Amino acid sequence: MKLLFVGTNRGGGGTESHFVTLARTMQEAGHSVSAIVYPGSPIHTGLLNSGVILHNGVFRNAFDPRGFSAVWKVCGQFHPDWIVGSFSKEYWPLAVLARLLGIKLALFKHMDFAMRPATNYFIPRLADRFIVISDFMKKKFIERGVMAEHMRVLYNPLNLDYFKQDPQLRQLTRKSYGYSDDDIVLGFLGALHPDKGFLQLADAVNQVMKQLPSLKVFWVGDGRAADALDRKINEGGFAERHIRHNWTPDVRPFYAAMDMLAMPSVESETFGRVSIEAQACGVPVLCSDIGGLPETLLPGVTGLLLPPGDVALWREAIIELATNRQSRGKMAKQGREWVAHRFSAPVIGKEFEQLLSTH
Repeated sequence: MKLLFVGTNRGGGGTESHFVTLARTMQEAGHSVSAIVYPGSPIHTGLLNSGVILHNGVFRNAFDPRGFSAVWKVCGQFHPDWIVGSFSKEYWPLAVLARLLGIKLALFKHMDFAMRPATNYFIPRLADRFIVISDFMKKKFIERGVMAEHMRVLYNPLNLDYFKQDPQLRQLTRKSYGYSDDDIVLGFLGALHPDKGFLQLADAVNQVMKQLPSLKVFWVGDGRAADALDRKINEGGFAERHIRHNWTPDVRPFYAAMDMLAMPSVESETFGRVSIEAQACGVPVLCSDIGGLPETLLPGVTGLLLPPGDVALWREAIIELATNRQSRGKMAKQGREWVAHRFSAPVIGKEFEQLLSTH
């Protein structure tokens, strides 16, 4: 197939990571792939030297003529079988262009934000494939009036050559933070917004620290509630056992240093990319039973599923894993195997190919 990916967003979050990984995967699978991207953006950087043919373009909004011009020009030269889009500001332009040019259109919806009424009604119908990233999202959009037959589910692909266990990196990272071999390290990676549940997690870990001197915690992320987290840490009595770090594009050293990861969200998540990244790196996960998070793990096998915001149960779960090295080791092995089977880039790439090929 000839696939034209269009993604002119300048950000570097989960949607952009999905875009890059899927485009690379389809190129590596033998398809002919081009992409229209914003020059110098994380998407552009992520696709350099991948074999994907890159073209510059920008949609500042749905009416930006520069974006229309770039897509029209590339389609005239490349003649794609499919246009693939991932960003809401590009939905309507790509829907119009695909219709005018007679090209099939696949649109991804990554975020659980309600679309405007006209978009909610027409875009899933105008797209030949309207794709959401979890069963949870599909149910949410059915509740908002999108018919089930207009949606497909495709999980986020993960590059397992990039996310993997790395004993040497583990040793170096833990040494750099002063962790001993006997320390148990719990990690949180994400935006420091209250809906992520990290304040309740901070309460739980401070309680655990009273019982387990070996427990250490690091927090990786930025956000409007960072000051509230700092207060929790400073008032908990164990500030020296917490490490705070700003968000960084390469989080692999943190996964390497962890003995377990917490995703304690108290509001719905559409999926949970951090969960599958951690498991790919051999890290058991503690996840809230909310939104799309349950779809990212096998409870009791690759991690534990817990009630959102229940400090007491989170405290007990942390103690359970922290005091059972054998259980953590077994979950680490099974987590890597689970992600390879369900979320690896080749697996998702094959599912995407079948999704586009099936009438």
